[in-house]
Amino acid sequence: MCYAFYFKHAISHKTHLRVHVNRYKEWAYLVCWCLRLKKSILYFSGPGEVNTDETLEEAKIRADELGIKHIVVASTKGKTAIRALEVFKGSSVVVVPHVTGLREPGIQELSNEIQEKIRSSGGKIVIATHAFSGVNRAIQAKSDIMFPVGIVAQTLRLFGQGTKVAVEIVAMATDAGAIPADQDVIAIGGSGRGADTAVVIKPANSHRLFDMVIKEIIAKPHHF
Repeated sequence: MCYAFYFKHAISHKTHLRVHVNRYKEWAYLVCWCLRLKKSILYFSGPGEVNTDETLEEAKIRADELGIKHIVVASTKGKTAIRALEVFKGSSVVVVPHVTGLREPGIQELSNEIQEKIRSSGGKIVIATHAFSGVNRAIQAKSDIMFPVGIVAQTLRLFGQGTKVAVEIVAMATDAGAIPADQDVIAIGGSGRGADTAVVIKPANSHRLFDMVIKEIIAKPHHF
């Protein structure tokens, strides 16, 4: 009788275990199914300033959907920055212009007047050595040798100039402490003037570049 009790108990325990395992499998499948994500990407027929408004608007929609509050924007003269501050009102907007002296020694292309306007509108400005340039660019100009950082930049340009810019400005903004390193951001870049690319990025410092993750492409040129 004692053996029969233990046998029945073992069978009952095994049955309950099988039920729990099956339920676990069902929940695991449901979680995996829910984690799948299907979304659209806005592709422009070509690069350039003409895509600025649509890029910013699409980025705003995705920022709201994902609850992203940190936006990093490349802007040389400030026009894109001012527009971004209007679109992303209430968010933390970090503007990254060219390094001072890129075109002419000692000259910053983002005027003092525009800088003041950006700051008075709640924006932050990061002016720093370009993550994919700096001393490497000086050596390349003298010796015509491309260093690894240049190869990284050229590889990112396979997705368009705007994607390369987006990754670079996120590294620069992270290095400056202007954005948190543990929260996703939306980075907006362009090809020359304006904006034509927006991506969702998990940030990282420049010396931890390969910890950075491009999570989503929101918009980019199809032809460039």
